[in-house]
Amino acid sequence: MAGDTRIAARYAKSVLELGIERKELDQLYEDMLAIREALSMRDFLLFVKSPIIKADKKQAVFHEIFGGKLSEVVNNFFDILSRKGREFYLPEIVDSFIHQYKDHNNITEVKLTTASKLGEDSLEAIRKALAGSDNTNQTVEIETEVNPELIGGFVIELGDKLYDASVARKLDQIRKNFQDNK
Repeated sequence: MAGDTRIAARYAKSVLELGIERKELDQLYEDMLAIREALSMRDFLLFVKSPIIKADKKQAVFHEIFGGKLSEVVNNFFDILSRKGREFYLPEIVDSFIHQYKDHNNITEVKLTTASKLGEDSLEAIRKALAGSDNTNQTVEIETEVNPELIGGFVIELGDKLYDASVARKLDQIRKNFQDNK
């Protein structure tokens, strides 16, 4: 699978560089978000990954689904991928493109898990605190998730770093300390 991610990264980089060159990068990003949303539907994903369906049929269905809503670059890119028999890499290419786009634009993605839903004021305070950190870029995008099992507090995932300030974790540490001190 490491080869798959390298191939996907190369294709994504090519599209990114073409977007920069043609000054269409933001449009390509929006297109890739639309494709990612479509790929989240199981039927479309299976269709794209199917080795049985011929390239011309995939191209026709792809263009029918998106009906001229995508840029010429993305439409042509899909046509090239399918002609070369590489359309099954599309989900990985889309994810890689989005990641590279955010790197290019100095956007840091953060996943924030809390025990209950946070209000906009709390989210904005967290966003500002993270933007001022040495671990993030000035622009921070926060994906939120609610997990009541945390009891309270929060867990932040930032790249390969994890900061767990949940009540559940603290209770687990206390339990382990009691067990170690028997």
